[in-house]
Amino acid sequence: MKYWQARKLSARKFKRFCGVKRQTFRLMVRLVKGQQKLKKKAGSPSKVIIEDQVLVTLQYWREYRTYFHIAQDWKVSESTVFRIVKKVENILIKSRKFSLPGKKTLLENSLNEELILMDVMESPIERPKKHQKRFYSGKQGEHTLKTQVLLGQKTGKIICLAHDKGRNHDFKLFKKTNLRFHQLLRVIGDKGYQGITKFHENSETPIKKPRGGKLTKEQKEYNRQLNRLRIAVEHINRRLKIFKILSYRYRNRHRRFGLRANLIAGIYNYELAQ
Repeated sequence: MKYWQARKLSARKFKRFCGVKRQTFRLMVRLVKGQQKLKKKAGSPSKVIIEDQVLVTLQYWREYRTYFHIAQDWKVSESTVFRIVKKVENILIKSRKFSLPGKKTLLENSLNEELILMDVMESPIERPKKHQKRFYSGKQGEHTLKTQVLLGQKTGKIICLAHDKGRNHDFKLFKKTNLRFHQLLRVIGDKGYQGITKFHENSETPIKKPRGGKLTKEQKEYNRQLNRLRIAVEHINRRLKIFKILSYRYRNRHRRFGLRANLIAGIYNYELAQ
């Protein structure tokens, strides 16, 4: 389905089709067109118009089919699809229209937030040829890449992401990112963040059941209250994974995974603000 066909879809179906709202799509098209005008050498015109180039990129993220299968639909070569996706991604990243606030805002408390929620989502990858143990996640039982998500509970916006290999523990990823919080910010994480109070006193995690023992009614109720707050970040993980490039087995080079995850998170923030 090309853009002239997709534009006839209702707003709900358009969102389901490519993963973004119409106004977000139009902004992406304007950014790509603006960058095209800045090119010193025009070169031969592309067979795929800019609206369709953005649609190809969104389809790649949304469905995560191979370049070959997408190329067959659009009647172009596999390498053309690859170049289109990479070009559009680079333009969107450099535009900074979909940038995340960043971890520095946590220390300054310029987010107008009182509660920060943390969680880690895992994306499966193909089995690496080298250093397989570094990527093997015992929790998932497969090779993965981890993404740490920090969410502002009041605004619902994603503040920053961090990435690591599947074998590394959630708390180790937290320490590796060197996150620092304003003293008034309350931080909630899951059981994987046990020990976070050493780094930030105003932080909470569910109480773990002692070995061979049981939790009291008060402790169970405390855990339920925390989980009711923490569930919001789980919903965000689900919304990000609507783009199958983050939920299906990732086939591309790992160094571009972080760029794509940050870009998709930035798009989510943009649509939330609108």
